[in-house]
Amino acid sequence: MPLRIVFRVCCLLLLFVAAPVLAQERLALVVGNSDYETVSPLDNPSHDARLIAEALEGLEFKVTLLLDSDQSEMKRGISQFGRDLRKAGSDATGLFYYAGHGVQSYGTNYLLPVDVALEDAADLDLMAVEAQSVLRQMFSARNKTNIMILDACRNNPFIDIPEFNDNGLAEMQAPTGTFLAYATAPGGVALDGLEDNSPFTQALASKITTPGLRIEQMFKKVRIDVIDKTNGQQTPWDSSSLTSDFVFAEETPMTPAQLQELQLWNSVQSSGDPVQIMLFLRGYPDGTFAGDARALLSVLMERELSEPEAVKPSTVARGPSEEEQKMFEMAQAAATIDSYQAYLDAYPEGVFAEFASGEVLALQEKAGHDPQGEGVTPEPEVAAAPVPKAPAAPSGPITFETAVVSELPTVSGRSIADLIKMSPLYPPVEGLPEAYWKDQTCSNCHQWTQDRLCTQAGAYMSANMERSLDKKHPFGGALKRHLKDWAEAGCK
Repeated sequence: MPLRIVFRVCCLLLLFVAAPVLAQERLALVVGNSDYETVSPLDNPSHDARLIAEALEGLEFKVTLLLDSDQSEMKRGISQFGRDLRKAGSDATGLFYYAGHGVQSYGTNYLLPVDVALEDAADLDLMAVEAQSVLRQMFSARNKTNIMILDACRNNPFIDIPEFNDNGLAEMQAPTGTFLAYATAPGGVALDGLEDNSPFTQALASKITTPGLRIEQMFKKVRIDVIDKTNGQQTPWDSSSLTSDFVFAEETPMTPAQLQELQLWNSVQSSGDPVQIMLFLRGYPDGTFAGDARALLSVLMERELSEPEAVKPSTVARGPSEEEQKMFEMAQAAATIDSYQAYLDAYPEGVFAEFASGEVLALQEKAGHDPQGEGVTPEPEVAAAPVPKAPAAPSGPITFETAVVSELPTVSGRSIADLIKMSPLYPPVEGLPEAYWKDQTCSNCHQWTQDRLCTQAGAYMSANMERSLDKKHPFGGALKRHLKDWAEAGCK
């Protein structure tokens, strides 16, 4: 192949490789005017411009920064910005930011260079820079996305000229594909700020780097911040004719490990169960949501530990009634599906409801049914083996050594003292890696001692905590009710 053809092919390949880079280009012109010569100077615009320029550079914008520019410098900068934007291609993003004095005259907005010297309103377009000229440069590039941000309504620097009787800036009409943001509502006055930055620019810089946040939502958060910081004196304004979504900071895709952590946290957070939150922190002590988990755990523990003291003794459940106890004993004596179901119909939330439900399932399986189990997966049984009979419900006060009545053969007949030395039957929190619970004893996981366990069990006496008795537990719900009865008996 002739060398000339090879050279042309290589050039074409280079163009194809370079095209995506040009298509994604981001250009910004940032202007901050503080040191005015003939009108009142401003403290913060130059600081504001530096802050925004730094934030945009971190977001892969190619930034041109102009500080304390006269009219000639501003117009040259705007002209060059338009040329650069036209060269960048139709998929490029253009952004113009201005902080400094700005005024309106007959509905037209003007940005003031530091050398502005005005004695008559008729000379404004000769001395200042028309804001619409920036939009014209952007529109000429025919690019997809353009953004104009104006923090330029600090005060009226021409109070001695009668024609300037309109506050702030006027709302502008922008071409398709443009987002316009103002530090305050049209006709309003923006605050310069008592610190190094204006309230608007300070809020903008803090929100602009949020990953995955669309520009409309980002400026909504800015508006909320500014209203709060200015006690309602200033309300930022924006208008949009964008035709595609735009975010300043792309959201980094989550790794499988991060996704697993997020899913687990969502589950734990919605449960409101302190034990599950403690287990989550054991698995992710330095994770993304560790701070939120510790804060939530603190609130829940404080609530649970204070609730028992606030509950009147008459409102606290004291175990099964005499009628319930007798009906359950009759169901045990008959040991049939109908007898246990009769108990469940009479006491669906009874003390022995979980055990009775387990007996119904076991008897149905023995009779050839294939019921859909819930909660813990039952251990496999030898077909010929009889259904294990749970110990009778305790007649006296519940102690640390009293046997638990449970539908789970591994649990039933064992005391609290025995169970805290055993390993959980299934993950305490769905999705928790096995390394954090498999072959771990409960006393090791929760640092359970008799005194610590008594404190937790006391929380179940609260009327507000009654609902948690039916939540899944590594040793079944029966243990929770047993703990509650044990606490009511004084944790002996």
